[in-house]
Amino acid sequence: MNALTLHELNALVRETLELSMPNAYWVQAELAEVRERNGHCYMELVQMSPAKQLVAKASARCWRNTWQLLRPHFERLTGQQLHAGMSVMLQVYPQFHEAYGFSWIVSDINPEFTMGDMARKRQEIIRQLKEEGVYDLQKELTIPLFAKRIAVISSETAAGYGDFCNQLTDNAYGFRFQTELFPAVMQGEQVESSVIAALDHINERIADFDVVVIIRGGGATTDLSGFDTLLLAENVANFPLPIITGIGHDRDESVLDMISHTRVKTPTAAAAFLIDHLAQVYERIEDSQRALVNLVKRRMEKEQIRLQRLSSTLPVIFSLVKTRGNARLERLQTNLLAAMHQRIRDSRNNLSTFNAQFAMLHSQFITRQRHRLQLIEEKVRNLDPVLLLNRGYSITLKDGKVVRDASQLKAGDEIETRLKKGNVKSIVK
Repeated sequence: MNALTLHELNALVRETLELSMPNAYWVQAELAEVRERNGHCYMELVQMSPAKQLVAKASARCWRNTWQLLRPHFERLTGQQLHAGMSVMLQVYPQFHEAYGFSWIVSDINPEFTMGDMARKRQEIIRQLKEEGVYDLQKELTIPLFAKRIAVISSETAAGYGDFCNQLTDNAYGFRFQTELFPAVMQGEQVESSVIAALDHINERIADFDVVVIIRGGGATTDLSGFDTLLLAENVANFPLPIITGIGHDRDESVLDMISHTRVKTPTAAAAFLIDHLAQVYERIEDSQRALVNLVKRRMEKEQIRLQRLSSTLPVIFSLVKTRGNARLERLQTNLLAAMHQRIRDSRNNLSTFNAQFAMLHSQFITRQRHRLQLIEEKVRNLDPVLLLNRGYSITLKDGKVVRDASQLKAGDEIETRLKKGNVKSIVK
């Protein structure tokens, strides 16, 4: 039995493929993996069912000389780098190598297909945000008048972050801003989770800030797919502070740009927006100050004219007031004299009446008092001890005081008995 070597068999497969499939084919697939090595691009292509089940899988390669042409064209048109999860349309032809096996070789990429797929995904996210009622929540917020405390979400080493801070610091108005960086990954697959984590940290200190700025500085404007996710859009839409984006996407708006309060192109534009906002507030204050000064000035001029008119009419008014005052004083004086004379007459009449009543009352009072004295004299005469002595009674005294009870005396006490005629001294036994 004659057997082929493995190399001969693989060569036969290669020849068969080259004869049976000599053309290139356009294929739609999803990138499961993309990696570059030595200037070549290696891809893993998959097809998923609506239920997210794997239907087909294949490897593809784009050699260096082709990749150097296709990559910048694709990124310039789509604003994206090839990455896992992206839908692509590739022109491929089969290649079977005796030593390395089968692979699809990429000869062209259709950026319009990817842009359409990105737009479809973006529109689906927007539709879902509108159904949830959160699409316009950020637009309903108001940037505070004195927005000076800025929370910045950016890469710590990004040149754009430095440009943003320098522009705020060196503004022509001399405004002083307070910025604090919350580091995040701003490119690649970790954008969504990293930015959401930074928002969570800001939310824990929500009272320390006026606005949030999300900036992506420097370099190319490719690989911004991380800003086109539903979860990140929901977090931004529901955030309680106004969010300003400046992620450098010149060609098109990301979902993050659409959902944020204000979208600018670059970090320096974000700084310029904040400076301009504060400048407008400052201008409003100056306008109000000028308006207030003018209002006071006009009021003072008006009052000065009024005072001048009053000063010219004051002598006439004073003369009129004086004349009226003098007439009133004369009326008051006449009324006062009449009232005084009437009061004197009334007082004299009252005094005469009082004198007559007083004489009668005085006579009655003297009569009553004389009668009262007579009664008292009669009582005094009846109580005179001499009368009792004349009737045969006696009065016993001890130490000059009348003894009314025998218990007041004791043996040996000297007492004095007073009779009608004479006194008797005795010793109690």
